[in-house]
Amino acid sequence: MTDLILVRHGETEWNRLGRVQGRTDIPLNDTGRGQARRTAERLTGGRFDAVAASPLSRAAETAQIIADGLGIGPVELVDAFVERDYGEAEGMTGDDIDARWGGHLEARESRDQIVARVKPALLALAERHPDQRVLVVSHGGVIGSLIRDATSWVWPQRGEQITNGSDHLFRVVDGALELVEFAGRPWSADLLPPEDAAVGRD
Repeated sequence: MTDLILVRHGETEWNRLGRVQGRTDIPLNDTGRGQARRTAERLTGGRFDAVAASPLSRAAETAQIIADGLGIGPVELVDAFVERDYGEAEGMTGDDIDARWGGHLEARESRDQIVARVKPALLALAERHPDQRVLVVSHGGVIGSLIRDATSWVWPQRGEQITNGSDHLFRVVDGALELVEFAGRPWSADLLPPEDAAVGRD
C-alpha cells in the first residue's frame, strides 16, 4: 500500500488572468511561490519518502520549493504528469472560449485520455515505493481527471475546485488507485446525495 499525495502547482500569471495553460510552460509568479511554501508548511510533520513532478516549470519549481521545505528530494521529473493538452484553447480566457465555442472548452486531450496516460505512471511510481508516501506535483486538469476516475465520475461537484497548492491524498491498494482525501478532507461517496449526477468526461 502506497500513499500518493497529489499537489497542484502554485499560481502563474496565466492562472491569475484566467487563461488556459495546458502544455504552455508558464512559470510560477511570486504568489505561486508563496503558495508552494505554505503547502510545505501545511505538510510539515508528515512522512514523505520521495517526490516527483511534471517537468513543466510551474510544477517542477513548486515541487522543489516543497521538497526543500520538507527536507526531501531529489525531485524526479515524470513526463506523463504534464498537464492536459488543450490545443487551440491554450492562452484563451473564459470569454474567448464563449465566443469561439459557445462556452464549451474544446481540448485536444479528453479526460479519459489523461487518465490512460497518467494512471499507469502513478501506479509504476507506487511500485517503486511500496508502503511509502510519495509527493507528486502536477496540474489541475490531471488531478481533476484522476479524482473523477477514482469516484466513478461523480466528484468534484460544482463549486469544488482543484486550487493552486491544494493537496489530495490517493492510496494504491492491490493495484487500484483510490481517493482518500480531497483537499485535506476525507472523501466518501456518502458525501453525495443519491440524486447527484456524474460530473462528466468533458
